[in-house]
This record gives sequence, C-alpha cells and structure tokens, in this order.
Amino acid sequence: MAKTASIVWFRNDLRLADNPALSHALTDSDTTIPVFVWDPDGEGDWAAGAASRWWLHHSLTDLTDSLEQRGARLVIRTGDSGRILAELVETTGADLVVWNRRYEPAVIERDRQIKQSLQESGCRVETFDGSLLREPWEVETGQGDPYRVFTPFWKSVKGTLDDVEPLEAPDAIPSPEDSPESLQVDDLELLPTIDWDAEFYDTWIPGESGAQRSLDEFLSHRMADYADGRNRPDKPSTSELSPHLHFGEISPRQIYSAVNHSNLNGHTRKSADVFLSEVGWREFAYHLLYHFPSTTDQPLREAFEQFPWEESASALRAWQKGRTGFPIVDAGMRQLWAIGWMHNRVRMIVGSFLTKDLLQPWQQGARWFWDTLVDADLANNTLGWQWVSGCGADAAPFFRVFNPVLQGEKFDPDGDYVRMWVPELAEMPSKWIHKPWSAPDSVLDEARVVLGETYPEPIVDHGEARKAALAAYEHIKGG
Repeated sequence: MAKTASIVWFRNDLRLADNPALSHALTDSDTTIPVFVWDPDGEGDWAAGAASRWWLHHSLTDLTDSLEQRGARLVIRTGDSGRILAELVETTGADLVVWNRRYEPAVIERDRQIKQSLQESGCRVETFDGSLLREPWEVETGQGDPYRVFTPFWKSVKGTLDDVEPLEAPDAIPSPEDSPESLQVDDLELLPTIDWDAEFYDTWIPGESGAQRSLDEFLSHRMADYADGRNRPDKPSTSELSPHLHFGEISPRQIYSAVNHSNLNGHTRKSADVFLSEVGWREFAYHLLYHFPSTTDQPLREAFEQFPWEESASALRAWQKGRTGFPIVDAGMRQLWAIGWMHNRVRMIVGSFLTKDLLQPWQQGARWFWDTLVDADLANNTLGWQWVSGCGADAAPFFRVFNPVLQGEKFDPDGDYVRMWVPELAEMPSKWIHKPWSAPDSVLDEARVVLGETYPEPIVDHGEARKAALAAYEHIKGG
C-alpha cells in the first residue's frame, strides 16, 4: 500500500510544539511535508514590513534547523500560495493539506479560496486554531454580539480556560523519500541591503528556542514584579514575548499554561494575572479585527471619520525620527528604530503625542509602526492605535491627552531610559531631563546641551496643543 502524505503549510506558526496542524498531519498520514510560501501579495495591503522581514528570515532559519533535526525538510517557495500548494499536491500525491488559521481580512479571503479550490480538486483540507486561546466567533455577549469592552470579554474567555494543555513537539517527523525542490531562506532576500539592523542582533534571538528562553527568563526573574514594573521603560520588567507570539514561535496556550504552573504566591499571583490580562488584550485585538475588519484603516467610531486632522509631513517626520524635543517621545521613537521594538507604556505616550499634540492621523502612526516593529501584528497594531486615538473599542477617551513630561517623570523618574536612547541628554540632571527647555542656562551649559542645535526645541507647546486637540474633538463629539 502506498504511503499517505500530508502537506503542513506553515505561516505565522513557526514552531513545532503546540502546533495543532502539524500534530494532526502526523497522526493522519504516513509522511509529512512542511511547506512555507513567501507570498506578500496574498497579504493584501499589509505585507510584512522591513523589521518583520528581518525577524522572519531568522525564524525560518531556526524552524529549518528544528525540522532537520527531526528528519524533515522545510520546502520553501515564493509566489501565489494557492497555485504553489496545488502544484505540491500534484507532484507529491499528498491527499491532505493542513494549516493553522489566520484572521487578517485579506488572508481570510485568500485562505477560503485556496481551501475551496483544493477541495474541488479532491484534496482534503483541515484548518486549526493555533494562534489564540479562543476563536473570535466562540466569544460573544449575552445578546450574541461581539464584545467591544475588554473587561467582560476577558472574563468570558477566562471562564473557559481550565483545560489548557499545550501539545508536545514531535520527536520525529516522517518524510517522503523524495522531498520536493526548495529554495533556501537566503533566496527570499528578507534581510535589509543597508546596515540598519546591527542592534537587532544584540537584542533578539528569533525562533522557537529563543521564545522559550524569553518565557523562562520572564517567569524566573521578571514576573513577580510585573504588576508594578510593567510601566517602567527604564527597567527590564516586561516579557518581550510579543514578536515571538506574532510569528507563532510560542503560542498563547503555552504561555498561559506555563504561567499557571509556576510557583505563585499571593504577590506573584497578582502579577501573573496582570500579565495574563495582557495576553487577553491580544485575544481582544483579534476578536475585534475578525468582527470589524475595516478597522485596519477606518475608525470603529464612525464619528472620527470627520475628525479635522492637520496632516503635516514635517511634523510626521520629526516624530518618526525622534526629533520632537520631548525626550520621552524621542527616546521611544529612537528605541523603535534601533531595535524594532518599543516599551508598551511608551507606545501609548508616542501615540498620544502624534494624534493629539501633533493632530496627525492615527493611520500614519499605524503604518510607521507596521514597517519598523519586529512584532508588527495587524490586530494588536490596529487596536493600539485606535485605543490611543480614542476612536476604537474600549478606547481611551479622546480628552485623555498624555502629558509627555509628566509621563516621563512618573515612569522614567531618574531619566535612565531617556539617557539610553537620547545620548545628547545623557548629562542632564534627572530634575530637568524630561523638560530641558525649562532648565536654567547654567544646567544646560554644564550638560553640554544647546537647544535647537544639539537637541531640538519642543516642536509644539503641549498645553496649547492639548487645547487645540480638544477643540478639534468638539467637531465630532457625541459621535
């Protein structure tokens, strides 16, 4: 009897542990053919940005090595996903194609078409939930509607999670004797052609092993103080798991299980619950993206379509380059450029500054983050920008305008975060580092800071900018 074969289509699930599609293929068929297709056109308007492509290169390299250790070879192709999968089914004789579901609007439609086409050709197709704790359509209000408020959403989800047990990674992956032709990871040309990624290598270890290392480090040394420390960008208090989650090098099920199996006392339990609620926000983001797919470009609150933004290329550029004259904002934007990541508290600060101090459309910020973040995730990015600009579900009210000076003084009290990323202010005393324009001339001289030369003057007056933002909001208030 001929051996049966399954094709496992890897996407944003670049891991072997807790991979339902892979596990099903190994159970169903005699041999398994792992496949990755680089198909940016199939992502619609949201193909991976430059920083994400850097991460993808290294994650695919790690996955390739992990598969080879288990006797399998990752088949890498580039082009139209549907056409390539159909060709592989024909050339390998595979009678089953499996993948873990994705939830981006363009990808949902593409996958639907591929599934239909493969089934019409006589091939079986099975899809699985490998990215979320609960599918977006499994969670609904008492009225049968999608949730728009996080707290009741997360309460509903948590009530169903007692049975979370991640799947183990396979020890071996039986492969056909003749593996299909494949490109090498380098052939995808995902890495930059100019040297802007030097600090990425000092900061990140992409891949499944790197994800597990980050989780272990967090559980052992950071989680106990997470509830208090998560808002401090000057301290290593967060998990830094977001890029690993985005590329599926670790699953939320693995994280949820690992946290709950940790040694939790009363204080640590509080921090653990706060941390898991952040995983819950990721779930909420996907819930919203699935039910409200237009929110990638359009505000959930329709009244904001009439918001009188004051688009300015120069203001946007100053923000992108970290040259606004507000140290906590500039530190965040420079951290983003240097390592492809920014502390979440600072993401809120820079987002508020762009949309409310500078009155630039939130979509501009979302696009910049998309290209520069290694954890650029369409659901999270959309939720974050709609939240901070006040136009989304469970959003911060528009009149909550972050004061960058007060935020800096509260969450970076000694100025260590600013000194790290804005070195021209390194010698400023902590008292003045978040408002150098207010410092006496003698202090500026001693710190070797010349406003307007070595460091920018503030691009706006925050107090006046806040008034202008609230006046603009009056045009749409009540929408």
